[in-house]
Amino acid sequence: MEILNEDLLHYSEQHTTPESPLLKKINRDTYAKVLMPRMLSGHLQGRVLSMISKFTQPGLILEIGTYTGYSAICLAEGLRSDGTLITIDINEELEGRVRQYFEEAGLSSRIQYRIGDATKIISELAGPFDLVFIDADKENYSRYYDMVIDKVRLGGIILADNVLWSGKVLQSKQDKDTRAIVEFNKKIQQDIRVENVLLPIRDGILMIRKLSL
Repeated sequence: MEILNEDLLHYSEQHTTPESPLLKKINRDTYAKVLMPRMLSGHLQGRVLSMISKFTQPGLILEIGTYTGYSAICLAEGLRSDGTLITIDINEELEGRVRQYFEEAGLSSRIQYRIGDATKIISELAGPFDLVFIDADKENYSRYYDMVIDKVRLGGIILADNVLWSGKVLQSKQDKDTRAIVEFNKKIQQDIRVENVLLPIRDGILMIRKLSL
């Protein structure tokens, strides 16, 4: 999953603002107690998400894919004082753990944590969103994008995680998740409503800025 080799990643983390004690705890707990811990954003990516959020100072953030709440807490660091983050996940088994982390972060009143089918929940949301983070099932990336793009304000940002898919996007033989990511990346590159840059951080983050309706 990591694009940088281990030594360069470690060096990058050494020269990045440290995780808070709570984020360190979530990182440690996720690797010790939760299935598929590599889904966690982690230190370097988490600080990138936090920095982007602080740059944009969003009033309303949508996150598709909560997992253990690490990225939601990072994104919430940039919220305006009256801002809200809506985060959606399908896995109800993690709900108690995630709500406890949000409580410890002092964010329970500012994060709306919704469990269920993201496509149904998104259709009920009005926006306008200042910042969207897509980090859920890869097969639906293009669908999620189509559902949110009209609900993002002009100048708003959409971030999509795992767009390099452990380098599989370069392989000639591709499974269905890889094909979905390749098609998503192509779709964004061809969308004249946005400008975009693919950041080779961790497993790749595609940053998309909405230019027109």
